Amino acid sequence: MRSPAELDDVPWHTLTHAYGSAEDVPELIRALYQDDQETVDEAIYELYGNIHHQGTVYPASAPAVPFLAHAVRHAPGNRDHLLMLLATLADHAPGDIESPHWPGSSVAAICTELARVLPDLLPCLEDADRGVRRAVLRVIAAVAGLLPAELRAEVLARVDVLYATDPVAAVRADAMVVRARSGGSEAEALESPLPEVRLAAAVLAAERSGPPYAPRLVEILTEDGADPDPGDDHFSWPGSTSQDQHLTELLSQDPDAALTVAAGWIAAGDTGSRGSWIAQQIMETWRGREPEALDLLLAALPHRGDANTLAYGLSTIGRWIRHIPEPSAELREALYEYARTGQEESVAGSALLALTHSRDPRALDLALDPALHRSDAQTLQAVAQFFPEVGDRLIPAIRSALAAGAAGNDAIHLVGALERFGPAAGQAQPELLDCLRTGRGAIVAARLLGLVGTPNPETTTALLKAVESADASLSIAAAVAYHRHTGEAGPALRTFETLLATAKGPAHWYLACLTPLGGAAAPLLPTIEQLLTARYDWTRMAAAEAHQAITGSPDRAVPVLAELVSASPVGLSALKALAAIGEIPEDLRPTLRAFAFSPHRLLGDTPFSEESHPDEELRALAWRLLTDG
Repeated sequence: MRSPAELDDVPWHTLTHAYGSAEDVPELIRALYQDDQETVDEAIYELYGNIHHQGTVYPASAPAVPFLAHAVRHAPGNRDHLLMLLATLADHAPGDIESPHWPGSSVAAICTELARVLPDLLPCLEDADRGVRRAVLRVIAAVAGLLPAELRAEVLARVDVLYATDPVAAVRADAMVVRARSGGSEAEALESPLPEVRLAAAVLAAERSGPPYAPRLVEILTEDGADPDPGDDHFSWPGSTSQDQHLTELLSQDPDAALTVAAGWIAAGDTGSRGSWIAQQIMETWRGREPEALDLLLAALPHRGDANTLAYGLSTIGRWIRHIPEPSAELREALYEYARTGQEESVAGSALLALTHSRDPRALDLALDPALHRSDAQTLQAVAQFFPEVGDRLIPAIRSALAAGAAGNDAIHLVGALERFGPAAGQAQPELLDCLRTGRGAIVAARLLGLVGTPNPETTTALLKAVESADASLSIAAAVAYHRHTGEAGPALRTFETLLATAKGPAHWYLACLTPLGGAAAPLLPTIEQLLTARYDWTRMAAAEAHQAITGSPDRAVPVLAELVSASPVGLSALKALAAIGEIPEDLRPTLRAFAFSPHRLLGDTPFSEESHPDEELRALAWRLLTDG
């Protein structure tokens, strides 16, 4: 170890950390010895951000290790946090030491320093604070494989004593993990009388065996993981996250085991919503498991202790229930009761939105009954999406809400709802025109006016004025709508030409808005052809679509789009464009089969999306193209 008196012996000005020169490190280390807790906390926070930053370590990190070890033993407090900083600095995968890049690396230097000072840290194994004992075990785990044989044997012997005698079960569990990660076995610990030890052993065994997990492991995870140690210090192990996060990652690899564990945890009270979270993660990770997972989320609702967490649970159900062709009657009935009787507005509203997503016709009466005050703009948009046949009832309600001054996201949702009704939405032209003039959802209002509005001087004048807006998105939407109404492409061409030439903003979005102009956008072809080879994939995709829309020829577009097809948002958009063009290159068929038949989700959900899950779109489109081909 090295004391603060030796800090000036290190040439910190020649060393670097995440933010450049490490000249500030001595001051931060000295601050660890202050009596002011706020000063100490700030110093630790800064050290976590500079000598370690988002998993990266630096030349200044290793020289700090002996000083941090001294602070662990001699500073007035925060020993557990300082030990965890040391463990985090030394974090590496076991295979890293076999890499040719290991010698001379910053993490190798850290481990060398930490191994050197480890004997000075071993008294922490007997510290009265359980957090300190748990943290020093993680330090040992980080470097145990790099210790000289004699020191390694001494260290593991002391860990064995802790495993056998520590009064805290969570500490014993940690000692077992160190033993197992240092060449021992967790098999015996699976039958320990201590649930914390059994749970840690089961996690290790699952990690080592891989899926599918043995029934005994699933049993232990279910029974012993339901109610975690109430004193959990949230310390992670080197190479992993917290135990809960690590366990969720492991279970996500075996959906059957995960749903069994989630069911057990929910039946035991769903402490911390941990069972619900695992069920949700399975829906995020695997296709076709929504019915089972949603049944579990339904069972967990009574364990939601307050209105906010209950509303969140209902919102989660609503997010996923729309992907099930036929939601169960039990689930729909529960949602109906929450929507009908919920005293808190957030609970009733979330339940009604979920009921609407389930396509239950009872949602219509609840949503459109003004006496209940159950529906908001988002719910009305969902009603329009799932019940487009009720336009005669819904359009007047939407017009009324817009006329009353709905603004912000509410206005956007309401105009989005109108768009579902096609030409019938033209009834709302006065309200859409007012939205355009007053800036309430003006972009979507301009676009919808172009699609369903009746051309007249008042509307075309308002659109032409909006073309001059400083908001590029509004300017584009109004210019395209103006072209739809008048056939005059000049304002749109000038707008697009300026935006594409100055490279201000998202070129791919501008290009996507350009396609309705069709052949009228031909003067922009030279610019668009240059963008077919743009560096950004979204720009190439949108340029290909625009080129095909303008020329009517797929020759330039198809190769660009085919190259972009992948399990990614831009890849899905490219596949949609190819499907619309009607040309699917034969060499894409293996990729389509992978999209159609993968048991895993290949795309994540889009936040706040009101449409179908991107992965469901990818799978359905791939299946259709394979079938049609």
